[in-house]
Amino acid sequence: MLENVVVSEWMSKPVITVEPGTRLKTAHEIMRDCRIRRLPVVKSGRLVGIITSGDIREASPSDATSLSVWELNYLWDQLIVERSMTHDPITVSPDTTILDAARLMLDKKISGMPVINDEGHLVGIVTESDIFKMLVESRVRDIT
Repeated sequence: MLENVVVSEWMSKPVITVEPGTRLKTAHEIMRDCRIRRLPVVKSGRLVGIITSGDIREASPSDATSLSVWELNYLWDQLIVERSMTHDPITVSPDTTILDAARLMLDKKISGMPVINDEGHLVGIVTESDIFKMLVESRVRDIT
């Protein structure tokens, strides 16, 4: 049964994206406000990267610094997504099976992937949460 389930049935869409020149602070605010942990990065309509909450955390100033709060805020305001994103992220197509997508995420130790159609356009994002939701809902349907 699960062998026939494809990514397009469970991916999240529409996708919230940012551009490479977006400030990290803005990307962080988008993630917080939308309650998401990753943002595909697009340039001229094409996927060029992905930025995660972990990437932003790594780029954030450390608490163990001698800089003043004003200096920290100035530096934080200068950081852009392009400097911290993963370039050329691993992607899947809408017709990839959900099991193959899950296997790829496990093998690559990633928690989500942009979904790209045959024309190269970003059409969704599939995450471990989407796969978990699919497993739970399919199990509930089997029981009832």
